[in-house]
Amino acid sequence: MKKRWRLISIAVVCALTVLAGCASNGAGGNTAGNGGNAAPATGESGTGALAKIKDRGKLVVGVKYDTKLFGLKDPSTGNVEGFDIDISKTIAKHILGDENALELKEVTSKTRIPMLNNGEIDMIVATMTITEERKKEVDFSDVYFQAGQSLLVKKGSPITGIESLTADSTVLGSKGSTSVKNIREKVEGIKVLEFDNYQDAFNALKAGQGDALTTDDAILYGMAAQDPNYEVVGKPFTDEPYGIAVQKGNSDIVQAINDTLKELHDSGEYDKIYEKWIGKKPGE
Repeated sequence: MKKRWRLISIAVVCALTVLAGCASNGAGGNTAGNGGNAAPATGESGTGALAKIKDRGKLVVGVKYDTKLFGLKDPSTGNVEGFDIDISKTIAKHILGDENALELKEVTSKTRIPMLNNGEIDMIVATMTITEERKKEVDFSDVYFQAGQSLLVKKGSPITGIESLTADSTVLGSKGSTSVKNIREKVEGIKVLEFDNYQDAFNALKAGQGDALTTDDAILYGMAAQDPNYEVVGKPFTDEPYGIAVQKGNSDIVQAINDTLKELHDSGEYDKIYEKWIGKKPGE
């Protein structure tokens, strides 16, 4: 009798084990199924990345909030305005048919690539110079703005250009920018103080923490417009072609951006946006 009950108990345990295994496999199948139905991940080639933006109905763009003429947030209205913002609006209109189908997120020179590759933004439109090193991390559109690196100083400064800088000079710049790397290469031993954004660097210049601020001339002209006590000096000493960055492999988004830029140039609208913010026509 005892042997009989022992056999029955073993059979019940086995049955329960099989049922538990089935339940576990079923849960695993549901998880995999949910993953399979998820939206296409950013970074995939083909049409997946662009389709994801269209399905969402909104383009998310990383822009600067502290760069006059390109991307500057008005504290009184909360609006962000500038050349990069107008370019972003035209891309949103091209992709989604509505320039207002756009969400702007603040980036800095240091945070923009990590935010892009983390999937927080679809693209970077933020005075970003195309370089071979950056091409290893992101894909770029065609050039949408041609700039050159220069210096901003207080009026009356003995610094009149890069040739005036020495190892005793202190230059201010933005973390993660090509301008910091360039100035170190061009002036041996120069002291460089790096800040999280251009506005902090400009405030440091006004506080006397450095002799000059360096970045692209177009950005520096915006700073000089904020405070007439400062001026851009010397000729540009680098070429800084700005590109719009997307995650590597998102060739469909790159194509959509390039199509937008071509339309802007062909229609003459690009020149209007350029003159609106820069104060002159391209090439003048």
